[in-house]
Amino acid sequence: MGLHRVNAALAVSSGDPSGIGPDIALAAWALRKRTHMPAFFLVADAEVMASRAKQLCVNVPMQIATPEEAAAVFGEALPIVPLDNRQSDQPGKPLAENAAGTIEAIEQAVALTLSGRARAVVTCPIAKKPLYEAGFKFPGHTEFLAHLASKHLGHPVTPVMMLAGPKLRAVPVTIHIALNKVAVVLDTATILTVCRITAHALKNEFGIANPRLAIAGLNPHAGEGGSMGMEDEIIVRPAVKTLLAEGIDARGPLPADTMFHAAARATYDAAICMYHDQALIPAKTLGFDDSVNVTLGLPFVRTSPDHGTAFDIAGSGNAKPDSLIAALGLADELARNRANPIIST
Repeated sequence: MGLHRVNAALAVSSGDPSGIGPDIALAAWALRKRTHMPAFFLVADAEVMASRAKQLCVNVPMQIATPEEAAAVFGEALPIVPLDNRQSDQPGKPLAENAAGTIEAIEQAVALTLSGRARAVVTCPIAKKPLYEAGFKFPGHTEFLAHLASKHLGHPVTPVMMLAGPKLRAVPVTIHIALNKVAVVLDTATILTVCRITAHALKNEFGIANPRLAIAGLNPHAGEGGSMGMEDEIIVRPAVKTLLAEGIDARGPLPADTMFHAAARATYDAAICMYHDQALIPAKTLGFDDSVNVTLGLPFVRTSPDHGTAFDIAGSGNAKPDSLIAALGLADELARNRANPIIST
């Protein structure tokens, strides 16, 4: 990674303009001095941002800027890299007509980061329904980012979702599938892939020289020796044995109901969980306002606030920028660590 990336600003895609993305971007910039925030620019429709600032009655000067100008501009104005696709500012009313701009903002942020003109990607929340109505073919943000990364590299990448907060880092092996499908699709190979990517990221992005993984069992009491299901014995345990043989500090399968109290959390650097809620319930309970969604396994750093579009409060002034501020801070930290990795692969 070149020096220009270390000094570049962060690229923030504006998300769905009918949600709270514009609100929290404005609020975050307004708190830039108090929070020692890294410089960022917003890829957005400039008129939507001006309209939202007026509706919220906030005094946030904005300036159209190139990514290279953003760091110098940031102290006095919110730098905007404008979209070609125009959008409509209708808070609380998701519109398919805004989808092209939402997608363009993500594409621009990724392209600018891959080219070295930005240092990392931070994404504001999107809503799937208006994107699907406009013909979007991906399940969500993460899969689209993986597609863009794969196009750039010329080979597939495997994205891994991490919820990172001050008290817990949690990684779900399976994500947006029905609970009754988890035991069907879960396999040892997938657990190994997720754990390897997580261990690599903990070293090279989080700066942890010898990362420790706590791997949850699928069933109550981690199956209790097979009496509550055999998945932990025939799927999870072999993965743990392989990881240990590869030199990765991994423990499990562990009963999930005793993994998340303070003393247990002190013994590991990330919890690997078998399904969505097993990871996200403790992560959000321990850090609802300051946890960050991180996508591991990409050729660039990507973070996002750990919340959705919140259409019900968009434009009301009630949206809190805490998670976006945390996402910006973590993106800055991970990008700096990635520029000086503990190991090279």
